[in-house]
Amino acid sequence: MELDALPPDRRAALKARHRRAILDAAKALITEGPAARFSVDQLAERADVSRRTIFNHFASIDDVTTTVCSEVLGVVIDHFRQVVTTEPVGPGTRAAAFATLTEALRVTDVPGLLAFLWRALGGLDKGDPRPRQIFQATFSRITTELARELSERNADLDPLEAELLVSSLMHGTEVIAEHWLAATGAATDEPARVLWNELLDRLIDSVRTGYRSLD
Repeated sequence: MELDALPPDRRAALKARHRRAILDAAKALITEGPAARFSVDQLAERADVSRRTIFNHFASIDDVTTTVCSEVLGVVIDHFRQVVTTEPVGPGTRAAAFATLTEALRVTDVPGLLAFLWRALGGLDKGDPRPRQIFQATFSRITTELARELSERNADLDPLEAELLVSSLMHGTEVIAEHWLAATGAATDEPARVLWNELLDRLIDSVRTGYRSLD
């Protein structure tokens, strides 16, 4: 039976299942394969869908990769939610928002996430702009989602203020991530993790200097 011939609820469920299968297959190919890049045919075979189905859900393979990377980096958002679950929704302050965001960054295995992104993108070859574009698009998506979460958790916090605060931290994280990747080649051993913590401390201290009067 064609997808369009199905009842709306079954059609929606099937579309959701296909989308999930595509993303899961892409993540598996990134994790398991000897090379990070994969073709549409490889993805379609692994997800057990047609090429047409892939392009019904995603504009390109790069769009699939960006979405997978966003989901992986979305662990930061999950940790943000965990940090604030014990706090009531309320007016909040910039100081509290800053503390919550930095705590989420500290408790997240960012080096592990960056190593996955590095593999998914095949590195950040300066001769090929696509990996860097996907890298930046991934951070942009996470910034938007975190700003929305922050606004919802802090009723009186100006949405623009929330976006500026999140953007400062996430853009800074993107910057130190590139420095870390260049220095470590996406290694996740102890020296690499020590370096990441040092870079993160420098970022947090740097951003904090612009938020001395937070309350």
